[in-house]
Formats: sequence, structure tokens, C-alpha cells
Amino acid sequence: MAFNTRAQCAMCRAVLESGDDQSAAEGINDGIMFLMAVPYILVAVIGFYVYRTFGRSKKTRNIDNSL
Repeated sequence: MAFNTRAQCAMCRAVLESGDDQSAAEGINDGIMFLMAVPYILVAVIGFYVYRTFGRSKKTRNIDNSL
């Protein structure tokens, strides 16, 4: 069973379809972009931290082995 759906909830859609206030539509779009970007930023920060942590310990082992 397939349903045709839209990206917005019923309330968001009603506000955006009224067309009276474009700042509300811009606010909704900004909120969607913010909510979409946050998980990617968190994963990138955690990945960078893990990379730095394991990369640094690997470099330390290489220096200790060369002495």
C-alpha cells in the first residue's frame, strides 16, 4: 500500500499554503535545513575526533619503535 505524502506536516502545510506571510515559509525552510544539517555535523565532529585519537596513538607508536 503506497501513500502520496508531502514533506510538511498538516500545520506547516496550512501555513505555507496561505501565502500571506513569506517570512513564515522562510522560517520553516531554515528550520528544516538546520535540523537536516545537525546530524551530519555531529557525525563529522565525532569522526574527526576518533581519527585524531587513533592517528595520534599510531604516530606515537611509530616514533617509539624508531628509537
